[in-house]
Amino acid sequence: MSSDKNKRIGRGRQKEKVLFPIPDLQINMPENYAILLNDLKNKIQTTRLRTVLNANAELVLMYWEIGHIILQKQEKEGWGAKVIDRLSYDLHEAFPDMKGFSPRNLKYMRAFATAWQDKAIVQELLAQLSWYQNLALLEKIKDGNARIWYARQTREHGWSHNILKHQIELCLYERQGKLTNNFSLTLPPAESDMATQIFKDPYVFDFLGTAAPRLESELEQGLIDHVQKFLIELGAGFAFVGRQVHLELGDSDFYLDLLFYHLKLRSFVVIELKTGKLEPGHVSQLNMYMNVVDDVMCHPDDKPTIGLLLVKKKDKVVAEYCLSGYSKPMGIAEWETKLTQSLPENLKGSLPSIEEIEAELSGEAGE
Repeated sequence: MSSDKNKRIGRGRQKEKVLFPIPDLQINMPENYAILLNDLKNKIQTTRLRTVLNANAELVLMYWEIGHIILQKQEKEGWGAKVIDRLSYDLHEAFPDMKGFSPRNLKYMRAFATAWQDKAIVQELLAQLSWYQNLALLEKIKDGNARIWYARQTREHGWSHNILKHQIELCLYERQGKLTNNFSLTLPPAESDMATQIFKDPYVFDFLGTAAPRLESELEQGLIDHVQKFLIELGAGFAFVGRQVHLELGDSDFYLDLLFYHLKLRSFVVIELKTGKLEPGHVSQLNMYMNVVDDVMCHPDDKPTIGLLLVKKKDKVVAEYCLSGYSKPMGIAEWETKLTQSLPENLKGSLPSIEEIEAELSGEAGE
C-alpha cells in the first residue's frame, strides 16, 4: 500500500510542476501599453515582409546566376538539352526539398539571363518582382524597353502576376501617353508630363462585352457596374467620387457623368462619356463642368481640375482644334469594347478573348 501511495504522491508532485500561465485580461495595463503593443506588431509585420522580399530577391538573383552559367557553358562548351536534363536530375537529388529545378525552369533561367545581360538591372529592378512576374515579362514582351517599363510599373503600383499579364495583353505600354490633349499649354511642365503619362488612348472597356452601348446612360451604367475593372483600366491613383453629380447653375440643372480624384496629381478629374462621334460642343460642355468643380469643390491646395472626354470616334485634327483656345487641361480619347479594332493585323491574333481576360480578373479577385 505504501508503494502505491508513494506513486500517487509522486504523480501529484509532478502535476504541481506543470504550469499553464493565463494572462489576466482584467489587469490594468500601463498607460502606454497599447502604443507599445501597436509598435511591436508593426515592427514584426515589417520584418516579416522584409524577410519575404529579401528571400524572393535572392531567389530571382540565384535563378539569373544559374541561367548565366548555363548560357556560358552552352556558348563555350556546346552544352545541349541532355546536359540540362541531367543537371535538373542532379539538382533535385542534391536539394530534394527545393522546387524550381525542372528542365523547363532551367531553360527559363537561361532565357532570363539571355534577356538581361546586365546583372545590375536584375539586382535593382527585376529582383523586386516575383519569378512568375519575370516569366510573364519574358514570355509576352520582346522589346527590352517595354519590359523595363512594365517591370517598373509593376514595382511602383504593386501589380499582381494576373494584373501584369492583363496590362500586357491590353498593350498598355503602346497606349500610354497617346491622349490628344492641351496639357503642355495649361499645366506646369512637371504636372503636364505626369498627366500625359497617366492618361492614354484608346481606353478599352472589354468588360462591357462585344456590343457597344447605344446611349451614354448605358455606357455609364456599364462602367459603374464594373467599377473595379474600370478603375484598373483608368490606371493607378484614381479614386471614384461620384456619378451623375448634380450641378445647379442659375435656374438650370446639369449632371456631370463621372467624377474622380487623382491622388498623385492632386486634381479632380471630370469624365464625360459619349457614344457617338466627337462634336465641338462636347468640349464646351466639359469645360463648363470643370469650371464649376474648380469653383465649388476644389480645396485651395488642389491642382487644377483635369477633363477627359471619352468618345466612340474622333478625328485627331478635329480634336486638336476643339481643344485649341481653352485654358483648362483637357484630353480627348476614344473608348472601345475590343482593343483589336485599333491594332495592326499581325497583333490581333495574339490577344486573349474578352472571356479570357475576365477570367483572369475573376481569378485575381478570388486570390
